[in-house]
Amino acid sequence: MNKKVSVTFLLLAILFTVCLIASNLFATKVFALGSLTLPGAVVIFPLSYILNDCFTEVWGYRKARLVIWSAFAMNFFVAITGQLVALLPGASFWDGAEHFNYVFSLAPKVAFASLLAFLAGSTLNSLVLSKMKVASSGKGFSFRAILSSLAGELLDSLIFMPIVFWGTPLRALAMMMFAQVTFKVCYEIVILPVTALVVKALKKSEGIDEYDVNISYNPFRITDL
Repeated sequence: MNKKVSVTFLLLAILFTVCLIASNLFATKVFALGSLTLPGAVVIFPLSYILNDCFTEVWGYRKARLVIWSAFAMNFFVAITGQLVALLPGASFWDGAEHFNYVFSLAPKVAFASLLAFLAGSTLNSLVLSKMKVASSGKGFSFRAILSSLAGELLDSLIFMPIVFWGTPLRALAMMMFAQVTFKVCYEIVILPVTALVVKALKKSEGIDEYDVNISYNPFRITDL
């Protein structure tokens, strides 16, 4: 089994990590589309699922799992160091403390919910896409990408929303979850033709089209490449 990765894989893995970290920072901005309110993270977060589809479809579940855990670790590092920097006393002439702390001093439960939801949702997205690829002999990428993203996004929201908005009336919570999942999946459907072209180009340039036959889907076997 080839455990080496290409420069392209490395650059996409970096982009995936940046998307995750940026989405947590962008989540501090809430915007409105008519009567619908959404966190700024929805602008970039779906891109991480699109990249996840690329990793799984081209390089397979095992390398996608490595990227997911790496991004999780880097996001955890930024969250912890952000908390530490926020605790440092600000200089007397600096008036940005309130704004800095607003962005980086996230409540512990928000940071925990975000990290856990990402890890679970991304892993499920990759697993579903991988298993469906083997079952369909590699056919129907568009359908597989949408269905796997729907499963991942739904699990992500099922974990994140109840933790962060505990105590919110069940109907309101369900509406918020439905709005987020719908927006993210629609986002991915719109950009799906681009995703399909990128996947096709990657398979050709990398000379690889991995099928995950007889592998372990244990999410914790990170070194199994």
